[in-house]
Parts: sequence; structure tokens; C-alpha cells
Amino acid sequence: MVQRPPRAGGGALGRRRRAIRPPRLGGLTINKLLPNMLTVLALSAGMTGIRFATEQRWEHAVVAIVVAAVLDALDGRIARLLNAQSKFGAELDSLSDVVSFGVAPAMILYMWGLNEARSFGWIACLLFGACAALRLARFNTALGSAAQKPVWAYNYFTGVPAPAGAGLALLPIVASFEMGRTVVGHPAFVVVWTVGMAALMISAIPTFSLKGLRIHPRYVVFIFLGLVLLAAGVVSAPWTTLLILGVGYLATLPFSVRQYQRLMTQAESLVGAEPEGPEGAMAEGAMTDGAVAPESVVSPTAGQPPVPPTDGTPPQH
Repeated sequence: MVQRPPRAGGGALGRRRRAIRPPRLGGLTINKLLPNMLTVLALSAGMTGIRFATEQRWEHAVVAIVVAAVLDALDGRIARLLNAQSKFGAELDSLSDVVSFGVAPAMILYMWGLNEARSFGWIACLLFGACAALRLARFNTALGSAAQKPVWAYNYFTGVPAPAGAGLALLPIVASFEMGRTVVGHPAFVVVWTVGMAALMISAIPTFSLKGLRIHPRYVVFIFLGLVLLAAGVVSAPWTTLLILGVGYLATLPFSVRQYQRLMTQAESLVGAEPEGPEGAMAEGAMTDGAVAPESVVSPTAGQPPVPPTDGTPPQH
């Protein structure tokens, strides 16, 4: 009997090598932590905007909120790409949004112009922060019933998102950088504007969502050209560019409502046009001369030769 040579690494030497192998390090990887790190940076940017407002550095305060919005848009997408979604991350993101897009813009607006309206200005400040929190709470509670949402409604938000609402609320400050505070800085105008943006966040107005947007290949080049123009505008004329973006977003609200209602009407018409059941459909087909039964309906005698009837009528398949 021929003895096989021992395998490489076998025996006592192999066991010794396996025994001294260093254990794997436990914990989370950087990929799992990266979305939460971006969320914390967004929270820090929002808090920094409040600090700039206390120092009356309004340009820096607006930029801090814009940076927080960019980081907030990135953390969720990166979490989905890296498969790093977690309950902790979702709760942290909501708390960060309340501060960065609710408390911080309200305090910046109050120190910029709402304080001149005294009690009415503080009421508008409180309303904006509370509406931002309510909007995020409604969004979180709606996540559990997302599966019940119609397919045609996936590309729409309910109300203006919190980052967009914060940017719209700061438009009077952005406009003042270009045209002064003569009109846009009046306390009455700032109060009405702030309350209006707060109402948009908690409203039921359907707004466009770009999460499920699909771009046709023929339009990809134009998208890239638009990004180049946007980057050039931000670098050369940042406040004018931000003002155009904010006004343009407000201009899309009527179109989003109209498109949403059109899709809802089409969905209701399709549901009303469907037959009540397979029995009704087969009955209607039997009553129609020359109608052919659908291929999906399988007869219980499929595969057997038809039995000719005795009354002279043709066999039914």
C-alpha cells in the first residue's frame, strides 16, 4: 500500500500556524460609516450657519446651509450605493435635517430681518422650525406604507422637501445681496415669505422628485452641458444663480400638480376600464359572435380530443 505524502501545512506545524493567525478585527467598515459621517458634517454645516448669522456674516451663513443641503443629498445616495442603510442612519439623518433645514434657517432669518417684526417675526420663526419638524415626521411615518403607494406616484414628494424649503426661505437674503434690502428686507415681507415657505413644507402639494428620474441617452449630453453652465454660474455669479434656481423651483410647482392630477386621472380610468372578474370576461366573450377565448384560460380537458355534441353545434375549445 502506497502512503500519500502529507499535505503542505498539515500536521502539528499547520495547526501551529493556524493557532497563531491574528483574529479578524470586529466593528464597522469605513463604507458603513461614510453616510453617517456625511450626515454629521451636514449637521455641523447647519450649526455653523447659525454662528455666521450671529456674526452678521450673511453670505457665509447662506453658503453653510447650501453645503448642508449638498451633503444631505449625498448621504442617502451613498448609503444605497454602498448598501450601508441602517435604522441608526435614518434617525440621525432626520434629526440632522431638523437642525440644518428647520432651526438654522429660521434663526438666520430671525437675526437678519424677522427680529424687526418683533413678536410676529418670532412667531414666523417658530412656525418654520415646527413645520420642518412636522414635515420630516410625516415623511418618516410614510416610509412604512411606501409599498402601498401607487407606481405612478413614486416620482413625487408630498409637500416641499425640507432642504428645498430651507433654500426657498433664504431667498430674500440671497436677493438682498444683488438688489439691496429695500423691498425683500422689509419685515412684513419677510414674515409673510417665511410663513408661506413653512406652509409649503407641510402642504399636500405634489412636488417633483428626481430620485427615480431616468434620462434618455440622447439627452445626456445636454445634461452635462447644463451642469457646466450651472458650475460656471455658481463661480461667476453665485447669488444670481441661486436666486434663479429658487424661482425656477417655485415655477415647477404648478406643473407638478398638473402632471400628478393627470396621472391620477389616467390611473382611475384604467382601473374603471378593467373587467370585474374572469367570469365576467368569459361571459362577455361567449356572448360575442366570433370571439376567441384568451390563451391564458386553460380548459380542464386540455390535451384531450373534443367530444362532438349531439345537437349539431360546433365544439367549443
